[in-house]
Amino acid sequence: MRADRLLSLLLLLQSRGRMTAQELADTLEVSPRTIYRDVEALTLAGVPIYAEYRRGGGYALLENYRTTLTGMTDEEVRALFMLNIPAPLDALGLSEPLRRALLKLSAAVPSAHRQSEERVRQRIYLDSNWWFQGDENIPHLQLIQQAVWEDHQIFLGYILPMAGGVEIDQIVDPYGIVAKAGVWYLVYHYKGSLRAKRIAQLTRVEVLPTTFSRPADFELEAFWRRWCASIEHSRPRYPVLVRVSPYFLNELPRHLEDHIETAHLHPTATDSDGWIRLTLIFESLEQARQRILSFGRGVEVLEPEPLRLTVIDFATQIVSLYGTLAQA
Repeated sequence: MRADRLLSLLLLLQSRGRMTAQELADTLEVSPRTIYRDVEALTLAGVPIYAEYRRGGGYALLENYRTTLTGMTDEEVRALFMLNIPAPLDALGLSEPLRRALLKLSAAVPSAHRQSEERVRQRIYLDSNWWFQGDENIPHLQLIQQAVWEDHQIFLGYILPMAGGVEIDQIVDPYGIVAKAGVWYLVYHYKGSLRAKRIAQLTRVEVLPTTFSRPADFELEAFWRRWCASIEHSRPRYPVLVRVSPYFLNELPRHLEDHIETAHLHPTATDSDGWIRLTLIFESLEQARQRILSFGRGVEVLEPEPLRLTVIDFATQIVSLYGTLAQA
């Protein structure tokens, strides 16, 4: 709705300062021409927006102008009351400030909506923790956060297992930190390239007095998306052709979990006895063997032959062990 977009545009200018028509259009997912019309509508309504037409200019509000609009919709109020303290913010030591901020936001909501708070909290809860995931030891997190916030270089050290456990020391420019499913990563610049490293792997961290200048066009979210895509693209692929029992086929997705990237159904792949041929994508022979053995008689390996032979070998050892125990 246009009213929602006008309010969003106003709040963007209030919170971010000067923005170009293209930046506003990208953020609000409309065309620059729509932004021109919206700015004109706000100006006619008495909102003091001025434009700068010099290079690098844009739209801005008069310096002392602030809106106190609190006209939240029912959906926005419900979204506000759904918020709880995510584990990553707790790890940063920001749980209490966030709790106070949410309390202030709640107080700003019209009284007619406040009765929805308990109703929402009793019906929706957001849990960002994985099942059975142990807490990582990240003693350097808040120190790194300080360096990132103040643009200070850091001296860091980490163990390189592939080099026989040698400790690597580096002086880096910390651009940002990212929490992915509760696991913290440091995004940093070193010797002309941007990199990311799991913070729990760092053995030493020291904030240096020297500062650095980050590029004006650096965007943390955009870099992180590209980095994740490159990691996923470079993952090892170990395709396995299998036959799946019809009684086990519906159970297969539940057993795959995150260990298998995808499953491809072969055309005309149903045997006379109802078994289905699939190609399952693992990361290695060892991972494939572990998962295939856990499927019992529900899955049979057809190819590759080395995997089929090692599954037979392990299954034979298991039968031999338990057969010996049963006779004892």
